[in-house]
Amino acid sequence: MAKISANLGFLWTDRPLPERIRAAAAAGFAAVECHFPYLHTPESIAKVLEDTGLHMVGLNVGLGAGGADDFGLAARPDRRDEARELIEQSIAYGTALAVDYVSVTSGKDITDPKAEHVFRDNLTYACDHASPHGINVVIEPLSEGAAPGAYLSTVEQAIETIDAIDRPNMKLMLDCFHTGVSQGDVIGRLRRHARHLGHVQIASVPDRSEPDHGDLDLAEVFAVLDEVGYTGWVGAEYHPRATVEAGLDWMRPRTPERTEEMNR
Repeated sequence: MAKISANLGFLWTDRPLPERIRAAAAAGFAAVECHFPYLHTPESIAKVLEDTGLHMVGLNVGLGAGGADDFGLAARPDRRDEARELIEQSIAYGTALAVDYVSVTSGKDITDPKAEHVFRDNLTYACDHASPHGINVVIEPLSEGAAPGAYLSTVEQAIETIDAIDRPNMKLMLDCFHTGVSQGDVIGRLRRHARHLGHVQIASVPDRSEPDHGDLDLAEVFAVLDEVGYTGWVGAEYHPRATVEAGLDWMRPRTPERTEEMNR
């Protein structure tokens, strides 16, 4: 049965990462995931995880040093060496925290015809370096509204890339918000691509707040994940309407406090 993790890139963003982890534990989560923990040493984050008893599900590969112009480098033919340095950094950091996955972002506004070849080559490199540590590599299709110009923008494009790489630890991150607003039929895609799923994220569609309303039925999402045998984590990646704590009623019917289901 799928389990819920708190995405600390979106939740409790008014405080440093260690305090976000402590807040997630106090709110009843059994796991967290984050975007970019690199301002903190892995030892310091590992200590907070140990103190709280939480698991770090995953983290993102750095987006690059080019400021707003960078949104991932993995499909950028002109930034191959830097992309691989960032991949190595994330795997080393993730290994220290025993994460399940690292998420690789392709980039944006890429027109070079060699982009897909470079993307697949860098992902293969990531998979081969992550595999000895039991870490999956995931790629996430991003919607145009949230990530204008993203190279990887549809679930089907991601599946084609994953199949071409043909590594057992190359997986799909299906973000229900991105897929819902850009392609629709989230439920059908969860079913069709179940064997590729490495991580799932949830938020309401289309406003990306708590997943207790909107076009996507959260109960149906969890029912389908159970149906297809997905036993991984589901990341709560949404913008709270008010405080995080005030909006957690959507989770409590499944996880009153920290139930056995969340810790399984």
